[in-house]
Amino acid sequence: MDKMKENIPLLPLRGLLVYPSMVLHIDVGRARSVAALEHAMVNDNQIFLATQKDLRVEQPTQEELYTIGTLVNVKQMLKLPNGTLRILVEGISRAKIVNYAEEEDFTIVDLEIHEDDSKKDAEIEALMRTLISYFEKYAKSSNKITTETIESVIDIDEPGRLTDIIASHLPLKIAEKQEILSIFNVKKRLDHLIIRLHDEQEVLNLEKKINSKVKQAMERTQKEYYLREQMKAIQSELGDRDGKSGEVADLRKRVDESGMPESTKKIALKELDRYEKLPAASAESGVIRNYLEWLVTLPWTESTTDRLDIAHAEEILNRDHDGLEKVKERILEYLSVRQLMQTIKGPILCLVGPPGVGKTSLARSVAESLDRNFVRISLGGVRDESEIRGHRRTYVGAMPGRIIQGMKKAGTINPVFLLDEIDKMSNDFRGDPSAAMLEVLDPEQNNTFSDHYLEEPYDLSKVLFIATANDLSTIPGPLLDRMEVISIAGYTEIEKIAITQNHLIPKQLKENGLKKSQLVIKDEAVVDLIRYYTREAGVRNLQRQIAALCRKAAKIIVSGDKKRVTVNSKVLIEMLGKHKFRYGQAETENQIGVATGLAYTTVGGDTLQIEVSITAGKGKLQLTGKLGDVMKESAQTALSYVRSLSDKLEIDADFFDKHDIHIHVPEGAVPKDGPSAGITMTTALVSAISNKPIKREIGMTGEITLRGRVLPIGGLKEKSLGAHRAGLTTIIIPKDNERDIDDIPETIREQLTFKPVSSAEEVLDIALMGGF
Repeated sequence: MDKMKENIPLLPLRGLLVYPSMVLHIDVGRARSVAALEHAMVNDNQIFLATQKDLRVEQPTQEELYTIGTLVNVKQMLKLPNGTLRILVEGISRAKIVNYAEEEDFTIVDLEIHEDDSKKDAEIEALMRTLISYFEKYAKSSNKITTETIESVIDIDEPGRLTDIIASHLPLKIAEKQEILSIFNVKKRLDHLIIRLHDEQEVLNLEKKINSKVKQAMERTQKEYYLREQMKAIQSELGDRDGKSGEVADLRKRVDESGMPESTKKIALKELDRYEKLPAASAESGVIRNYLEWLVTLPWTESTTDRLDIAHAEEILNRDHDGLEKVKERILEYLSVRQLMQTIKGPILCLVGPPGVGKTSLARSVAESLDRNFVRISLGGVRDESEIRGHRRTYVGAMPGRIIQGMKKAGTINPVFLLDEIDKMSNDFRGDPSAAMLEVLDPEQNNTFSDHYLEEPYDLSKVLFIATANDLSTIPGPLLDRMEVISIAGYTEIEKIAITQNHLIPKQLKENGLKKSQLVIKDEAVVDLIRYYTREAGVRNLQRQIAALCRKAAKIIVSGDKKRVTVNSKVLIEMLGKHKFRYGQAETENQIGVATGLAYTTVGGDTLQIEVSITAGKGKLQLTGKLGDVMKESAQTALSYVRSLSDKLEIDADFFDKHDIHIHVPEGAVPKDGPSAGITMTTALVSAISNKPIKREIGMTGEITLRGRVLPIGGLKEKSLGAHRAGLTTIIIPKDNERDIDDIPETIREQLTFKPVSSAEEVLDIALMGGF
């Protein structure tokens, strides 16, 4: 039966809780607590202990104290030298605050006292036995409770007192202890403690398991340390003073500092452990050593900061290259986007054009404008897939592919990477390297590029890949699809003059040890060099001729004949010999049966003479000039179309049965093929049959159908440059190619007249003297 007790002094406790039946020493130092204690000692030695919810509060209020606490009897009080009171208290019973009153020096509370029911039934007896059994197991597992304590607990016959004594020996938090103190019902308290003891036993078992694992690990580490020390001693006795330990420590440090991904680092450390255990003379030891060396020397995080200055980039590109406006524009677009976005996948650019137009040097300029490292690999003649992806480490002499080798050479993860001559790759029984390049040049895949040697993914997504090629037709479709193609057609004569004066002459003077004042090449000589000593889309041969002039000038100066050499048109012939080419290939007069076509070759645009001769015979068509299948079919189509014009040409119906026709394309040793010679052959045939001359200043390009329709062609820009070099003034082009005229340099457009046509009759009307 609960009863009331009034005017009991309150002693707040910090981090401490007292159960009934417990005897405990408590140190008291706070002024209000000391006052409450003194009041209790004057009266009946009883005081109420309530625990604070927050230890940091110095003067707790009613809300900051638990309402349920313990009424205790103060058995003894001792004053310590530091002024603190040490008291010995004995718990009497649980109590609940029902009234709270703040006095001047201390706090007084009215309490509702709860006495435990000492009656026992079968259920309580069973719960007590279970609790004692759990407590014994726990005490033996924890090794913190003495045998005497266990025996004293077993002897307790009162259920309430049993729960309090056991609870006082458990390592519980204050809130958990308070929860047990607040359970007035003995049966519920027994249930609660059984559950708590079961949980504590589980925690103890886990602690033991963890401690056992830690101990085993420590023993294993100590054993390994001991064995390593023995190995060092043995190696020292054998003359290997440091053994592998110094090298392994250095490699371990480099692995940690490399910045490689965690998955790769894990593999590297595993291989390092294997390397450490292998004998130095082992063949596998060398293989692992090379592998680790590659891993730690590859750039994983090192990068250069892009210089995103559009004006600076434009200045460098214009300084190093004349012309090439589209390429420059594309590079500046990339820089502009890069400036707006912090991260952008590196584009894959493919510069396509004839030899000598500056594709490789352009890539170097791009790297300089970005302040990035530059690396170049040549793919010409590569026909083994392992050249790109590397060899498996199981092979003798295995090493990574050229891509990973290039990244190591670059030293950063974001270089400008030049893939030179990508159209010159081939394949054989060892695999197709172009298929291996698909992963390298795919922005969606190359962030996890897999090299057979490394066997770990490597990120290529920050690399700016630039490929170069002379001919797109030899690049496989899937590979070409991954690249952004930028066509470089070649240079106009005006651009070649600027390149010669601004770049080639200063470069060759420097390479041949000449000063600017020692060799002067006049403008007229530069023009003659371009017109009569070279015929190319680029400037490579032009550079060779300038180098030849520099060497001859050096000989003259060293011989003492002159201190200064000035080259004009006359001196040019003396130094380089007679003209090697005739400027322009346009006919000097109008010819019958000779038409000038325009061709696109791997060295740029060029002109192509098509000659037709008609002789008495039996209707035979003869084709010469090493023509390909497409050009042979174009000739057959052109002849069939011309035969359909018999009435308009006013020729006899049996003309074609009584005459042989011979179509010849000069320079018979050079293979020729392509689908754009149809209208040229038609014009030459009609001219030869009708005996009408063809205007010498006209060039033409376009395919023809049996009905006389003119179909579009490719490479108009390159063909226009070739026509301009050849001295032609008018070009007949298919109507559908009219949109491509804007791609032609303005200086060339001003000097050429373009005649778009949609039918062969229009072509004949423009090309033949007197019309058709």
